[in-house]
Amino acid sequence: MKIDKKHLLNYSILIPYLILSVLGLIVVYSTTSPTSIQAGGNGFGMVLNQGIFWVISLFIIALLYRIRLGFLKKGGILTIVIFAEIILLLLSRFITGTINGAHGWLKLGAFSIQPAEYLKIILVWYLAFRFTKRQREIKVYDYQALTHNHWFPKAFNDWRTMVAILIGIVAIMPDLGNATILFLTVVIMIAVSGIGYRWFSTMLGAIVSVSGLVLASIWLIGVERVAKIPVFGYVAKRFSAFFNPFKDLSGSGHQLANSYYAMSNGGWFGLGLGNSIEKRGYLPEAHTDFVFSIVIEEFGFFGASLILALLFFLILRIILVGIRAKNPFNSMMALGIGGMILMQTFINIGGISGLIPSTGVTFPFLSQGGNSLLVLSVAIALVLNIDANERRDALYEQMEAEAQDQSEEAQTQFV
Repeated sequence: MKIDKKHLLNYSILIPYLILSVLGLIVVYSTTSPTSIQAGGNGFGMVLNQGIFWVISLFIIALLYRIRLGFLKKGGILTIVIFAEIILLLLSRFITGTINGAHGWLKLGAFSIQPAEYLKIILVWYLAFRFTKRQREIKVYDYQALTHNHWFPKAFNDWRTMVAILIGIVAIMPDLGNATILFLTVVIMIAVSGIGYRWFSTMLGAIVSVSGLVLASIWLIGVERVAKIPVFGYVAKRFSAFFNPFKDLSGSGHQLANSYYAMSNGGWFGLGLGNSIEKRGYLPEAHTDFVFSIVIEEFGFFGASLILALLFFLILRIILVGIRAKNPFNSMMALGIGGMILMQTFINIGGISGLIPSTGVTFPFLSQGGNSLLVLSVAIALVLNIDANERRDALYEQMEAEAQDQSEEAQTQFV
């Protein structure tokens, strides 16, 4: 008996995705139309662009849901994808101009591609593929199966070498936000690879300690001196705003201070959809990095909390797919995707609230950005496919067990 995957679609993941995507289109129109109209442009321009990417995303979800997951486990396909991604990253770094002080975009007519966004899902795929092949060794040798008994890679084909190259290219854009998400995604993938929890706890403690040490060093040395370091000049003003945004309201602290004003204006129940004050030219990047500040201003803390709860519900359902999956590759893919979206959410909220330095990370689904929406949609499609395959395999096993029990029972009655 053949079980069609269309009967196994996980609506607890699909429906929140659809709701968040539609909310994203509404928020994009709300945050972009005033400035577009003031500039004499089309108020629907950016939301139409976002809508086109969403329609494409729906077709991709339908396609990826129906194909067999076996293609993800083919090393040749993965090698080609990574090679193409490296070329796109290098092109976006060295042949394009800067946007807001950073490289990273390839213009294709009216559209632009940000290769670093696609690297998020590629990195999860690559590490799940590599770690799955070492499951037996990990059970016996723990973390040493991943490090090959060397703290630093000794060969080019070591997974750490490839990860360092990929994240390193993103870092020199410089794209601190995506580099941070990629690094934390790698940490999550290592944590779910099967190594002992004590090693993950040690690694997490080391990351927190090093981060605190870096922030303390920048504060002691002074942002002005640190800004003179090559590549770091772009992110220096973000650290300056993190330490005290009200010290330079017309300069480095302007964005974060207006983010505070937006959230304060919103109160508990908001000013109403479309009634934001800060999006009218006061808060830079109100439609991308700081979109959730505008969401709080228009919907209030109560409405924003409901949206955040829906997003966390979606992430939880994705993680649950990974926990329940019996296949190690499927499990690591789902957990990596859930962790990636969770890290992106935390980093964005931390940046707009001043808990961590602003890194230019978009808010999942709500920020304007077709590339980000497309990557999230591909991730959702893969999780839906993984969940359907796991449930179908479980049903086949159950049917085989029942058939075997009936056969044994029939033989017993015959005897």
